[in-house]
Formats: sequence, C-alpha cells, structure tokens
Amino acid sequence: MIIRPADIQDFTPIMDIYSFAREQMRRSGNPNQWGTDRPLPETVRGDILSRQSYVITEQRRICGVFAFITEPEPTYQVIENGNWLNDEPYGTIHRIASNGQCRGILAAALSFCEQKTDNIRIDTHDDNRIMQHLLPKYGFLRCGYIYIEDGSRRIAYQRVCAADGNFYFPIS
Repeated sequence: MIIRPADIQDFTPIMDIYSFAREQMRRSGNPNQWGTDRPLPETVRGDILSRQSYVITEQRRICGVFAFITEPEPTYQVIENGNWLNDEPYGTIHRIASNGQCRGILAAALSFCEQKTDNIRIDTHDDNRIMQHLLPKYGFLRCGYIYIEDGSRRIAYQRVCAADGNFYFPIS
C-alpha cells in the first residue's frame, strides 16, 4: 500500500469511498455517524486543499482515505467522563474509510501518522462497534466523550507511542 496526499483529481473516487462506507455503516448498525451525506463535499474539498487528506492506494487504485490534522482539534478542548492521556501536541485522524476491497487501511494510516507524531487522537460514534473493537487492538485507550460541532457525542481515544515503539499506558 502507498499513502500519498490526495489531490483534487481524487475527489470523485474519495466521495465514492465515503458513499460505500456510509452504506457499510448503516448495514452494521451505525446509520447515524455519517448519515446519508457525511462527510460533506465541501469538507472533503477543504481537506484536499489544505493538504490534510490522504489516499491509500494499492496497485495504483485508491482503496482508502483519511484526514490527518496536526492542529489542535477544537472539539477536543472539552472531554467528559475522562481525560486525555496528556496535553502534548497531537495529530488527529478523521474521516477514515475504505472501499471494502483492501484490508489493513487503519493499520496503514496509523503507520503513516506515527511517522509524523507519537501522539494520536481519534473519535468515533457510540454505534460504531467496528471502530470500538479495532482501536484498542491498535493501542488506543478510551479517554472519555467529546461533542462535535452538531452537538452529537463521540467516544474519544488516544494512543501514545513511546520512543521504543511500545504504547504508553498511564497508571491511574
């Protein structure tokens, strides 16, 4: 798999992946996280133009997409029923999705992101059982709840990778 920044010519294949992902979410009992139209086209265009959107390709075909944002996430400023693992600079993975034909999209994205920072945050919907199952397998700890712009709740996760490649698990 190869990961590269998305460009505007990738817009249609990216939107096709998001359409596929919305249907898969609906089928797996998660119809509300992205509803019928999320992420919005203007959000995707913004990710591409700001160089925060990445595509994962296999044999020159786009099979996955995600946004990786290294500026502070405004919706992460307040966390309820828990705490972030630290207050250090972090990167956030948003809008990760697959076309369903390639395996290892999350692992590939994490490998890419941890080359940029050892402190990664991500959030998911209460109904997204797949992500809730996968994230702990990849060293993420559930930290609490955040609320996105529309007021809906998300489960917040964080992973801190130590210099030796192991994950940081704070002692409570």
